[in-house]
Amino acid sequence: MNRATTALLALLLAGAAVGCSKSGDEKAADCATALIERTGGDAADKPTVGEAKERVDAFDKTLASMARSGYQGVASDAFDAVEQKTRDGEKNKPDACETLNEDDYTALLAAKAIDGLGWTGKDGQFDKLKMVENLGD
Repeated sequence: MNRATTALLALLLAGAAVGCSKSGDEKAADCATALIERTGGDAADKPTVGEAKERVDAFDKTLASMARSGYQGVASDAFDAVEQKTRDGEKNKPDACETLNEDDYTALLAAKAIDGLGWTGKDGQFDKLKMVENLGD
């Protein structure tokens, strides 16, 4: 092979590698799909990392508000339910999630656990009323 052919081949391979790389949202969707087995929930629920962080943030704010209002027991029960749902995912990270950093993976895992508990609305947002109803069962 001459130098021109080698250089052309190298450029083509580099271009193919760039073309095959996935966006952050696609990686998060792949990870969310892999987490369904561990957390349950809706197969169509594939939040981006940003959406997962928003869901978890809303959950955290709800728990803090409940604790300040004297509902520490309910807040503790909700926290324990999510923690239990995420336990397997913390121990066994799916291959599809390996490309995510730890913070993003933890947010996605917690968001999928919240969905798996049935605590999200049709829009994918955390629904505190569903949480309270579910904890009352």
